[in-house]
Amino acid sequence: MPTSTPSQGGDSGGAGKERRKKESILDLSKYLDKAIRVKFSGGREATGVLKGYDPLLNLVLDTTIEYLRDPDDPYRLTEDTRPLGLVVCRGTAIVLICPLDGTESIPNPFVQQDA
Repeated sequence: MPTSTPSQGGDSGGAGKERRKKESILDLSKYLDKAIRVKFSGGREATGVLKGYDPLLNLVLDTTIEYLRDPDDPYRLTEDTRPLGLVVCRGTAIVLICPLDGTESIPNPFVQQDA
């Protein structure tokens, strides 16, 4: 009759210790049904209304608009947009989440202005 050892999938030596449930470091509940801006690791940016999320920071956005990048300079956004509608954003690709209320664009103070 085979016996189970800790190396074969029994508990890993932490007898009596409970596994803590993973909890998100961000509380996105205050942004539900509010407009947010999301930046992704590939450089894409989008805005939409947050409809849902999970502990892995996968987001559900409604009325989403993607901001298109300049074909000559992939790090520069243009004024062109495209509507995406209802989307699911994968949490591992998200770099930044910020609310749209109370934010405004300012010129980059570190870029040298052409005189």
